[in-house]
Amino acid sequence: MRQPGRYSRLMMCGGITGRSGPHSLPLARIKKIMKNSGEDVKMISGEAPIVFSKACELFIEELTRRSWMTTQQGKRRTLHKEDIESAVVGTDIFDFLVSLVSDSCNSEDIITPVGIEILDES
Repeated sequence: MRQPGRYSRLMMCGGITGRSGPHSLPLARIKKIMKNSGEDVKMISGEAPIVFSKACELFIEELTRRSWMTTQQGKRRTLHKEDIESAVVGTDIFDFLVSLVSDSCNSEDIITPVGIEILDES
């Protein structure tokens, strides 16, 4: 008898929809992005998009959490694009996104969220 896979518990958590399992991100779209990432990528297991879906959810949650801290520092209740830009520029782990947001973002406008330590690399 076949044993449950390593990531099977991800599929069992929460309600399962016919489109994307327990996740809100569509697995077919994730699989399409994965296949379009390179000519060498041809076969993708059924578990891989599930893991990517969960990773994307965690990424969105973390970026939102850090952006929300900036929103609260500005004494606002609505998260704006500028809050996301501040979170990206002010957090080392999001350095790969800096070029995406840097066009409309000046370093003088960056508000460092409370509770997040910025290390000086010099």
